[in-house]
Amino acid sequence: MQFGVLGPLAVSTDAGEPVVVPGTKVRMLLADLLAHRNRVVSADRLIDDLWGDDPPANAAGALQVRVSQLRKALNDAEPGARDLIESRPPGYLLRAVIDADRFTQIEPEAALRLWRGEPYADFADEEFCRAEATRLKEQRLVALERLAEARLERGEHDLAVADLAELVAQHPLREGLRALHLRALYAAGRPAEALDSYADLRERLAEELGLDPGPELVALHRRILRQDAGLSAPPRAAIVRNSLPARLDELVGRAEALAELRTVLPAERLVTLIGPGGVGKTRLAIEAVRSLDGVQLVELAPLPAGDEHLAEHILGTLAIRDTTGDAAERLISALRHAKTLLLDNCEHVIEPVAALVARLLRDVPGLRVLATSREPLGLAGEVLWEVPPLHLPHDDHDVDAVRRSPAARLFAARAAAQQRGFRLDARTAPAVAQLCRRLDGLPLALELAATRVRAFGVQGVLDRIELVSTRQRDVPPRQRTMTAVIGWSWDLLDPADQQVLAGLAVFADGCAPEAAERICGTDLDALGRLVDRSLVVADGGRFRLLETVAAFCLPRLLDVDGLRARHAAYYTELAELADPRLRGPDQQEWLARLDAETGNLRLALAHGGGLRLANALTWYWFLRGRFTEARRALSSGGSAAEVAAAAPWRAGFALLQGDPVASLDAALVDASPRAAWFVAQAAVDASLLPTAPDDPWTEAAVLASRAMHAHAAGDLTVLREAATRSAALFAEIGDRWGRLQANDWLGGLAEMRGEHERAAALHREGLRWAEELSLWPDVGSKLSWLAWIAVQTRDYGAARELAERAYALVVEHGAPSAVVFAELSLGIACRRSGQLDLAVAHLGGLVEAGRREPRPALYLPMVLVELGYARSEQGDPAAALRLHLEAFDVATAGGWPRDAAGALEGIASAAPSPVIAARLLGAAAAARESLDAPASPAEQDDLDEVSTRLCAALGAAAFASSVAEGRRLSPGEARALLS
Repeated sequence: MQFGVLGPLAVSTDAGEPVVVPGTKVRMLLADLLAHRNRVVSADRLIDDLWGDDPPANAAGALQVRVSQLRKALNDAEPGARDLIESRPPGYLLRAVIDADRFTQIEPEAALRLWRGEPYADFADEEFCRAEATRLKEQRLVALERLAEARLERGEHDLAVADLAELVAQHPLREGLRALHLRALYAAGRPAEALDSYADLRERLAEELGLDPGPELVALHRRILRQDAGLSAPPRAAIVRNSLPARLDELVGRAEALAELRTVLPAERLVTLIGPGGVGKTRLAIEAVRSLDGVQLVELAPLPAGDEHLAEHILGTLAIRDTTGDAAERLISALRHAKTLLLDNCEHVIEPVAALVARLLRDVPGLRVLATSREPLGLAGEVLWEVPPLHLPHDDHDVDAVRRSPAARLFAARAAAQQRGFRLDARTAPAVAQLCRRLDGLPLALELAATRVRAFGVQGVLDRIELVSTRQRDVPPRQRTMTAVIGWSWDLLDPADQQVLAGLAVFADGCAPEAAERICGTDLDALGRLVDRSLVVADGGRFRLLETVAAFCLPRLLDVDGLRARHAAYYTELAELADPRLRGPDQQEWLARLDAETGNLRLALAHGGGLRLANALTWYWFLRGRFTEARRALSSGGSAAEVAAAAPWRAGFALLQGDPVASLDAALVDASPRAAWFVAQAAVDASLLPTAPDDPWTEAAVLASRAMHAHAAGDLTVLREAATRSAALFAEIGDRWGRLQANDWLGGLAEMRGEHERAAALHREGLRWAEELSLWPDVGSKLSWLAWIAVQTRDYGAARELAERAYALVVEHGAPSAVVFAELSLGIACRRSGQLDLAVAHLGGLVEAGRREPRPALYLPMVLVELGYARSEQGDPAAALRLHLEAFDVATAGGWPRDAAGALEGIASAAPSPVIAARLLGAAAAARESLDAPASPAEQDDLDEVSTRLCAALGAAAFASSVAEGRRLSPGEARALLS
């Protein structure tokens, strides 16, 4: 996908076909994301940019609609392009390289051909792109200046004068531009005009800014007055030949890195590319400076470690044979006209390199140094630019996603060079994705692996990953295997640091500093040294090893068993410390902490944590929806007390996954009130709820469960009291998960009373809490609630989009109860918007699942009624009547009077006798009034349609009379009219 902003916003496929992005707001969203490309833009910022002081009522939902429309437009044009827009808390990110990024990477003439008008012309007045547009205009002006300067140096004086005259008219106070203009006029034989131009600038500066021309311009003016002969010739080019190697193959997957690096280099005198061995520092550095003049590459890898004869080595590389005098002085003299010195592989001679570079930067003012190293030079003014591994595929089985991954693209390109028939397709993509992950996205490792594809195939290489190497004769021995690459850095460490590095291999996905200190017996200084040498990755306050480094280190660890035992003990203590904090004000912090340690917790379970650790993690697993993991861990052996403590939790997780439990009574023997509540909640059985909670948290949880059952039973009094008290207790405790549960039923109460705006506001607040805690099943449930309310208020388009988001989310996270609610909302939204086939598919599946439940499912009556309406609209009233009757019988058996009233209305819609149908409507209306549960607007639409039809069939008077007769009937008596 190609994006253009150097003029009106333009999008095209990679094949050059234009892409239509519909709607002003959607195009504005695209412009906003492009202006902040490859960075996360918060949802709040996007809403403010798109709507300003007049946001829509549901601004977050409106933004999501625009994002979905943009993703669809991109994906329709080029399959897979929807993934360019990523959902990243707290908003969205667009991965893109645009024409503006290329602008600074190519020669001025070619760059200027990309320009199609004012940047972001469609939205030039919008605040969100104003700074970016200004920056691009400045880049264009610089390119025009460079083009004019090049013409001046080539002797094309008249062309340079013409170009510069127009630019000076547009930017009369720009002194650098004016200096070029003076030089061009003088070189073209027009010194009087040059003096006039200088006088014009001097007057303007004095009048508009109260300033005088700068010293460089004053000096140029004097040279013109003296008729300096040197000005009439092109300036002496301070250029020496480049010493870069020819490009042998394409640099894959580094477009964004190159674009960023090329913006950094012109502004800095010392830039050091750092990163682990094999990450591609050398290749990236060479490509970053390839288009520059006067670049000198010096490869330092051949030098012995700590070699002090660095200046002599560089002189020899530059083919400077003069051997008289101090080597450093000779080098300084030789580099007077060089512009960029590229020093490659500095890590093993880091001290002499740092000393020499400091002197060169001091004594050669025009020199820029670009270095590659596994650790910084440590000099003042040094800009560190960490070279990241290539991005990995995010879905092994999505061929398009794998093909878009830079790591997979590099592997595929190199493999195809070795084996002509190699293709990245559905057969090879999963193995390639796994290989990329195992090799950490390191370009060298991927290229080494690609050389073995012809012999072993992709799966064979994956199975033999430890043998990854190459036989290419033009590759240095230190780069022919990953072991040699890592060994190069290992050998530079002292023995103590080697064992610290090896000890870090016992962790999974890294560790916090205190964990490394406790388990490996190290300190922050040692960790810092390893980070500086690019052997350890510091990431958000954590330290981790690349998988390739960990695989190298683990066999070199001297005390594996001892470290693993300390690892299991540390993470068991951490889980026990976290458990009570997951039910209070520190919940978000501790959820994030345990999330970061997921790999280590799983490793600790395998290395001795056992049932003690599993019991400590039960609530965390529940909050994160990891039911299968919990059941597996809780089935391991342990002491009698540990086994007894695990029993109710194991039963509860089984119920949450829809699996039967042989004996709930056995699971509840000696169960704590909190564990008993968990089982009752999972079983959706009010009779199992503990009657004497032993702490405020459990009391609040029991009240939330009672509110849920009251909602199903239509008992508004108990619902209000239980939900309100639960919310107050959870707020006092500071448990946002708990407040989220109570919020469900406060919102449900408002919806039952017909207070739909209040209900939506409550659920939006709950949605925010769930998103902040990353409780994705609860996020799905909140989206389902909002979809349900959108249905009730006739906003069927929004309802379907919300329900689709909810359904996709909860299916991904495997939360069965949330899946039911999401699919119910989706089915109803489809039915109400006339998509009957889809509605029947979703609702029919839910009916079958609900019928299989050992006891009536809470959702079954509602689903049966909706399916009945759908069948009626498909022209099958007999099937519809059977479904409505079944809904009434299930609701009555379950003790759910509100659902029974809705079922009576459904029966009325399909009843063959108009008189009986009118009586059923009367009975249903009386039932709703007694429950204080008015019909929603959407339900009222169904009732109005039935009433209109019956009134036409019976006449207004007879219809009213029959309805009045029905009002005197109980729901059961009304149902009996069709027995």
